[in-house]
Amino acid sequence: MLLFLSVPQPRPPGARTRVGAARVVRWRRQRLQQLRRLRGLLRGLRGRPEAGSRRRGRMALCGQAAGAASLPSELIVHIFSFLPAPDRLRASASCSHWRECLFYPALWPQLRICLRVSPAEQPRLEFLMRKCGWFVRELRVEFAAENYLSGGGGPGDGGGSDTGTGGEDVESLQLSTRWLEVLRTYLELVLCVLVSIRNNRNLQKFSLFGDISVLQQQGSLSSTYLSKVDPDGKKIKQIQQLFEEILSNSRQLKWLSCGFMLEIVTPTSLSSLPNSIANTMEHLSLLDNNVPGNSTLITAVELERFVNLRSLALDFCDFTAEMARVLTDSNHVPLQRLSLLVHNASVMHKSLDNMPNDEHWKALLRKSASLRVYIMAFDIKSEDMLKILKPSIPLERIHFDSYITCVSGAIVDLISRQYDKFLTHFILMNDVIDTSGFPDLSDNRNEDPLVLLAWRCTKLSLLAVHGYTVWAHNLIAIARLRGSDLKVLEVTEESIDFDQGELADQDVDPVHNLIEQLIRRTKLGKLKMCKSPLF
Repeated sequence: MLLFLSVPQPRPPGARTRVGAARVVRWRRQRLQQLRRLRGLLRGLRGRPEAGSRRRGRMALCGQAAGAASLPSELIVHIFSFLPAPDRLRASASCSHWRECLFYPALWPQLRICLRVSPAEQPRLEFLMRKCGWFVRELRVEFAAENYLSGGGGPGDGGGSDTGTGGEDVESLQLSTRWLEVLRTYLELVLCVLVSIRNNRNLQKFSLFGDISVLQQQGSLSSTYLSKVDPDGKKIKQIQQLFEEILSNSRQLKWLSCGFMLEIVTPTSLSSLPNSIANTMEHLSLLDNNVPGNSTLITAVELERFVNLRSLALDFCDFTAEMARVLTDSNHVPLQRLSLLVHNASVMHKSLDNMPNDEHWKALLRKSASLRVYIMAFDIKSEDMLKILKPSIPLERIHFDSYITCVSGAIVDLISRQYDKFLTHFILMNDVIDTSGFPDLSDNRNEDPLVLLAWRCTKLSLLAVHGYTVWAHNLIAIARLRGSDLKVLEVTEESIDFDQGELADQDVDPVHNLIEQLIRRTKLGKLKMCKSPLF
């Protein structure tokens, strides 16, 4: 006796009716076509020729066309979107098709470029800006001239104190030649950037940053050097006109930042910005101490247009009491961040008489309860800092940097007493060449000012000291006082001094032992001992 068992096969839905049978036929044909395409794809990937001319014509992945080069452009762009910018550039070298997909606008909404002011950078910058300049939405360009400080001082410094000898005359001539080449290249690079984005109406964020070394060296660049590079001033005028053209053509600009850029922003630049854009601008940063005389890059009347401003960065001498009053008006949104640059060059040429007094700061703080102030001071005398540091300033960060004038312990003590509720970052730098003797803030004092700063300022999270003497036991006291709240403690190794008793009791490197004590007794997020001052 034979018994046959039949296992029912799955039937497509609707197969029992005549209409359903027609659907089954179409479904089977589609399945068969899919199987044939899959078979052809596998053969193409294996490098085998297709069987039949019609299949060979239909399949894109066959013969020499098989592989990644034949992928659709949309798929390549999607793959590129997961790669960082350097990897995209490397991947684009695979073939011409990938190179065409590299500069798809969706892949480059943001572009950040850090340039050395060198002639070798110009071809690469021209290529990149020609590809991306017309559609990029957020552009940030930083210029870093490595030879600003090489070979001695800045322009007019001569590279030495005595230029009577022949060797130093040659060195001075070489330094002058380098400065001329740096300025000439700088102007060409700036022109390249501005020309490429002059017609970009999608630009939302635009930031330009020059090398801070120019500002630190002498405060303003000697006009003699600039006149040699651009005798008739045509390039400078062209740069200023391009910058104003970019502002006038903008339709979506929300962020404008220009810091330490020579001869770009003028007192009339912002007037070319349309009212519709000025009314919606959220961030404005204009830092340039090369403005002659009492001229300012923005006035209080011009500031009235920027009613939606949430972040502002200016030279301290340009931030007047009238500006503080404008920011307290009811039609302005509350200001959240105010960054102020104080430099000895601007203090010498501009008066501090028009700066806001304590009542203006109180009114501004009532209007903007979350306002925080960041001050960067370069070579400022103690008597000027006493005028600037009003008690009602909501000072969150302060950065001292000097070549000549050192910060006194009295200023540090004043900061710790007045801004104990706000201060989170304190940076103290003294860029001296001779490291044999650093100034000591604790001279003739029972308590070290930095220890008092750590004790009073309960929100302190970053403390950096370079070029000032810091005693090892004071560092331990600072770390104990702030504990895990102090995220970064950065000190120059040459600045650390030890008591004789501490050195006599240790058989190992005292700096290494100090680091172990700081890490063991606290939970510092970042402990950094630098070999030399940071510039």
